[in-house]
Amino acid sequence: MLKFKLIKSTFYNEADTKQKLCDFIMHAEQLSLGEQCASFEKEFAEWQRRKYCVMFNSGSSANLALIQSLRNLSRLNEGDTVGFSAITWATNVMPLIQHGLTPVPVDIEVSSLNTSPAILEKALQNTELKALFLTNLLGFSDDIATIKKICEDKGIILLEDNCEALGSEYAGIKLGNFGLASTFSFFVGHHMSTIEGGAVCTDDEELYHALLMARSHGWDRHLTPAKQDMLRAEHNVDDFYAKYTFYDPAYNVRPTEIQGFLGRNQLQYLDEIIEQREKNFKALSPIYNNPRFEELSPQMSKNSNFAFPIICKDRATKDAYIKKSNEMGIEIRPIISTFMPEQPFFKKYVGGTYDLPNALFIHENGFYFGNHPEITEEELQTLLETFE
Repeated sequence: MLKFKLIKSTFYNEADTKQKLCDFIMHAEQLSLGEQCASFEKEFAEWQRRKYCVMFNSGSSANLALIQSLRNLSRLNEGDTVGFSAITWATNVMPLIQHGLTPVPVDIEVSSLNTSPAILEKALQNTELKALFLTNLLGFSDDIATIKKICEDKGIILLEDNCEALGSEYAGIKLGNFGLASTFSFFVGHHMSTIEGGAVCTDDEELYHALLMARSHGWDRHLTPAKQDMLRAEHNVDDFYAKYTFYDPAYNVRPTEIQGFLGRNQLQYLDEIIEQREKNFKALSPIYNNPRFEELSPQMSKNSNFAFPIICKDRATKDAYIKKSNEMGIEIRPIISTFMPEQPFFKKYVGGTYDLPNALFIHENGFYFGNHPEITEEELQTLLETFE
């Protein structure tokens, strides 16, 4: 029996949330996409400090729909080169392959687990990027403000995978607000749970409309009346046939009203969740004084830490601490999808050799354990004793 799991509960304030969910399901007239999802989108956009939010059935679907939307708008075109963080989640990279783009991994810093301006500048000496899909890994970032400026100066579309950094801030700005758009996950193991669920946030109105269509078959049903009229006039479609007219390649990756309801319910606790995660991270930070570990020092003004990463100095040390963690009943994981060029799907569809020493080092020597808002003082002490 595990003593310390990655997460304890499906929801924050779980008993009350489950009771309210039961009541909602029993009395709801509609469970497919509707008012609850629309209200969550408005409330989450306001919380994130973005103009627009589009909710999806998962964070992975959010990634897919974002790339599809950029293709539909011809902001990305077949063959364009898109850089991505060399350690990321698989479904950041898969949509690039599926849409005929050329994915190129970009190395990251061991100290921040993220691409830095220096690493990006070096990569740009050899590769011309049309877009850069950064992953704010495990709640961290590097100097993302300077990365944003580099991208603006060079005409590179900056996108953020913020699925693991909900609430983290750099220089007082929430991560997820530096790029053209950012993706979020509300999977049960993440900061805020709708069981499954995700979102894209942006300030770009044209992209917002494209995301709404990419989410729902490519039709116009969820657009504003003015936008509907414009599309129908452009394509000579009357109101009757507009119900089944499809304007662009798309999917059905819609959330349900259950996810929308849960999102609104959990959003009321989000600031409290983030505060507790940051408190936990600070309490556990003495672990980085262990001379067997690399010192991680991301320069965050707020650290909404998804999980607590440890990068050992060598493979033997990692193996020893994995064994110790198993003996102590501490559930651990690799640093997400680890070294992307070694993933079977990447070797099959992209291939190539890459000079990514930091990402490879993290792949070979890193792991993480959970950081969630229900960690007790006793559990914090056990973790410190195990790793400090």
